[in-house]
Amino acid sequence: MSDTIDIQLKKGVLTLCVLALLNRRDGYAYDIAAEMAGSIGMGEGTIYPLMRRMQSDGLVETYMVQSAAGPSRKYYRLTAAGRQALEAQTGEWRTFSTAVDSILAAPPEGAAPADHQGELNQ
Repeated sequence: MSDTIDIQLKKGVLTLCVLALLNRRDGYAYDIAAEMAGSIGMGEGTIYPLMRRMQSDGLVETYMVQSAAGPSRKYYRLTAAGRQALEAQTGEWRTFSTAVDSILAAPPEGAAPADHQGELNQ
């Protein structure tokens, strides 16, 4: 897959993925970035602007937690609007991915059905 398409696909689902992660548990940006990097290969630099945007959009709120190992950490949690956005985006994603799967699974026009391929070649 070309890098441009790969990056655009990932960016398109980034908010949905972060909402889903925060629905499981509250988290701080570095922890979210690490999970996203491991799951879909999105870098840390992408997460911080997204988290700020999600906060300004009212999807997440923050709170500080003291850390024994260093400075306090800013944790993010979903707001009611964030949970509604997650529900809506999940439905949209499922509809969209089902449609894409359907297109990908369709045989090329004019192609013989798979079980009759051998008969046609004889």
